[in-house]
Amino acid sequence: MAVSSRSSDDDYNSFLAALKERIRAARLRAAVSVNQELILLYWGIGRDILDRQAAQGWGARIIDRLAEDLRRDFPESRGFSARNLKYMRAFAEVYPDRDFVQQVVAQLPWGHNVRLLDESGALAKLVQNCVSQIGSLSGQNARNARIWQMRPSGTWG
Repeated sequence: MAVSSRSSDDDYNSFLAALKERIRAARLRAAVSVNQELILLYWGIGRDILDRQAAQGWGARIIDRLAEDLRRDFPESRGFSARNLKYMRAFAEVYPDRDFVQQVVAQLPWGHNVRLLDESGALAKLVQNCVSQIGSLSGQNARNARIWQMRPSGTWG
């Protein structure tokens, strides 16, 4: 009887472990999906602000007005302050290519993107230019091109 019980316990524990892993994986996929949607929303808002400012001559004060109106209409959302709308505008200016944002930049949480804008707007522009250059390569050069990623240790390679 003890052997059967142990076998049953092992089977149950394996089943439970598999379920927990599926739950964790689904939660992670959901969080990544939500993050990507928010990044694309923020980029789109920034792009729209840039376009309206260029086409209609809106000044910087429009951002303050938008922030007031959006916070009034979406009081449960914290992402529509004037400061964050300015980040959205800067984000769309630094990354004008929606496909690049969707494929690369949206993998980072919004806070990381804001930090890049704060601390190294030049770095963000450099990354965009490098990716554009690599994208324009053809034939053998394109197959040999590699985008270096930062290692967890903080070194490049």
